[in-house]
Amino acid sequence: MPAGRVARLAHFGAMATGIAGGVVAKGLLQIAQGRRPDLAGLLMTPANALRFTHSLSQMRGAALKMGQMLSMDTGVVLGHELTEILAKLRDNAEYMPPKQLQAVLNAEWGVGWRSRFTRFDPRPFAAASIGQVHRAALPDGRDLAIKVQYPGVRASIDSDVDNMATLMRLPGLLPRGMNIEPLLSEAKRQLHAEADYTAEARHLVKFGALLAGSDAFVVPSFHADLSTPRVLVMGYVQSQPLDALVDAPQDLRDRVAAQLIDLTLQELFVFGAMQTDPNLANYCYDPDTARVVLLDFGAVQDIPAPLTADFRRLLGCALDADQAQTRAAMLRIGYFNSSTAQHHQDLIQAMFMAATAPLRAQGVFDFGHTDLLERLRSMGMAIGQDRELSHVPPAATLFLHRKIGGMYLMATKLRARVPLRDLVRMYR
Repeated sequence: MPAGRVARLAHFGAMATGIAGGVVAKGLLQIAQGRRPDLAGLLMTPANALRFTHSLSQMRGAALKMGQMLSMDTGVVLGHELTEILAKLRDNAEYMPPKQLQAVLNAEWGVGWRSRFTRFDPRPFAAASIGQVHRAALPDGRDLAIKVQYPGVRASIDSDVDNMATLMRLPGLLPRGMNIEPLLSEAKRQLHAEADYTAEARHLVKFGALLAGSDAFVVPSFHADLSTPRVLVMGYVQSQPLDALVDAPQDLRDRVAAQLIDLTLQELFVFGAMQTDPNLANYCYDPDTARVVLLDFGAVQDIPAPLTADFRRLLGCALDADQAQTRAAMLRIGYFNSSTAQHHQDLIQAMFMAATAPLRAQGVFDFGHTDLLERLRSMGMAIGQDRELSHVPPAATLFLHRKIGGMYLMATKLRARVPLRDLVRMYR
């Protein structure tokens, strides 16, 4: 993988050149057909999206992470076909070549590190944007999962985000006047935090303590003796991907979805800290203990008490379907501000009320028989097509919604039936 800044810049340049070539070829074809080329449409084609995803999968690091974030878009910026293509990024990252892996571990553990293990699998069993995970065993019997950070990730975060921002600012991709600088600053801050495995270890230990003795969740143990700022060593927990439950009995799917939704509510209203990356690969299921395994704590965000209080008020207003109080709570949180045009406020509030409709439903909400996500995407597209809307909500709120949206996707994939109203009323 490209590790140095120059190499990564060259990779971005090659990607941009390929996209530009696609734009020119498609534009000439449209001219030959007597049509006026549309720059935004030429840029956001499936072919260019495939070029984009392939390049980011090779680069990994902050570039891949931002692509994964974009793949969670609800339609405000990207169309359905493109987000489907970008969704491949949520599970897709290429491995380090063995020689590069060896060099990284030599630097972290010293030459001869293999003698510490009775087994070290050189092929990772998981790979993501920041690092890849290997299974290993020690002479004392410990079965380990070892997360190894890709080289150059930390040093390239700021330049990767800036280069991604340059691509996002191409004409027609964002509403006119939209200031994405606060989001870019927050993305840099979060990515630097995720690349600090010492910080992730603290979150791992914290959530392990918060969920100790839980009948619903298990958090891998932390092994400090082998961990470094670029290598995170945990206990290996035998489990299967959450996707494996899609054909499980209905009651099991219902229980797992309800537990994960409840955990999100606990993070927001009780723990004051939330794991904000809803990638389904971060959750597995252990059939032997009937518990969900929580695997990744790199994207943990602290939630200030005032923000928790604001969301508690907003939740109460949403449950009561109180339009006036809901708008006041949304204004206080920053979904829009006093200078936002009234019709833009109406659009944003309408989308919020649609998203929270399942919370007001009596009995169970059936995620397997609803068009909610499609309706929300359509509403998001309508908002995104209004190129005069320039307000961006606070980054903390957007990352929180990314997690909530991920839980909706999870429950929909499991076709779960969850008594949402009863679940959320405990936290109002």
